[in-house]
Amino acid sequence: MKIFLVRHGADEEGYRGGWSQRGLTEAGVIQSRALGMYLYEHAEQYDIQTVISSDLPRAVQTSTAIEESLGIQGIYTADWREMNNGELAGMLHAEADEKYPGVYFNTLKMDTAFPGGETPSHFYTRIRNAFENLCIQLEEKRIQSNVLLVTHGGVINILHYVLANKEWSNTSSFYPIDNTSIHTIEKTKDGWSMLDTNRIPHLTS
Repeated sequence: MKIFLVRHGADEEGYRGGWSQRGLTEAGVIQSRALGMYLYEHAEQYDIQTVISSDLPRAVQTSTAIEESLGIQGIYTADWREMNNGELAGMLHAEADEKYPGVYFNTLKMDTAFPGGETPSHFYTRIRNAFENLCIQLEEKRIQSNVLLVTHGGVINILHYVLANKEWSNTSSFYPIDNTSIHTIEKTKDGWSMLDTNRIPHLTS
């Protein structure tokens, strides 16, 4: 029983991310198609039966490219979105720095929200709960394993901490998480564990 976490393809630089409605760059589309083809060509290794994705455009575009290769219809949900950065979402960096000087993900206190957004504490709880619910659904066979989950770097980073049973805050170090990288979670006799991280064979072959 496995969950394969995938970060979305490359998106436009120069803009704040979070709940941005901006999509992938051409390079990001190419990365996503390459991943879809790789998963198709290695179907016996991955045996993906379910595709779930964040409903933000950059994740949806990534998921769609993969779905086309695998012949699986994805499920899109807000549960797996990046942190809600409210009014800063998709804003040019220069504009954000002018309107909201000093307001960044890692400068917020854990209980302080982005303007119009959520707090780091809420973000962590949302992702931890979404993961626990996904595991329950798999264990109760309400969805088919194995699952490919297309999401965001901040989400995957939190799950690294959750699975390692380490305390997380918005100032914690980031694990390496490349665009369209694969991170493998598996259910073992000792529970759910992160077994493999940041694999990009489709971009290096």
